Amino acid sequence: MNTAYVALGANLGDPAATVLAAFAALANLPESRVVRSSSLYRTAPIGITEQPEFVNAVAELKTTLAPETLLDALFDIEERFGRIRADKNGPRTLDLDLLLYNDQLIELPRLTLPHPRLHLRAFVLQPLAEIAPDLAIPGRGSVSAWLPAVANQGIVKL
Repeated sequence: MNTAYVALGANLGDPAATVLAAFAALANLPESRVVRSSSLYRTAPIGITEQPEFVNAVAELKTTLAPETLLDALFDIEERFGRIRADKNGPRTLDLDLLLYNDQLIELPRLTLPHPRLHLRAFVLQPLAEIAPDLAIPGRGSVSAWLPAVANQGIVKL
């Protein structure tokens, strides 16, 4: 089994209910199971700031799906939740990002692992630190070591 970490986020409709429902959708992925899931966190939008606040979380999965197959499955879940990819960093019904897959470094046109901005975002690092504080980000160090760098980003545990 492989270990993958997935970030969840939403800010349209009822984002907390959406993220909780997305945890259930992840649990129903083939050849996969959710091992741990973080609390929900409320965060301010980044980039396009004139939009509702986000609800974010992170899940740890055990899976036999290959990284690109898992990514396709995440996109399928987003689509079922009504995700429309319009504006980068814009409002969304659901966003699922594959953050890490074992300790693999992957650079493909549609998938970069570790996720290139995970160490720069409190909305990813804080929930990740809740479930795996000593987790190593390949090429970057531990999750907990990066928390001080994002301490000024607003995040509130729900």
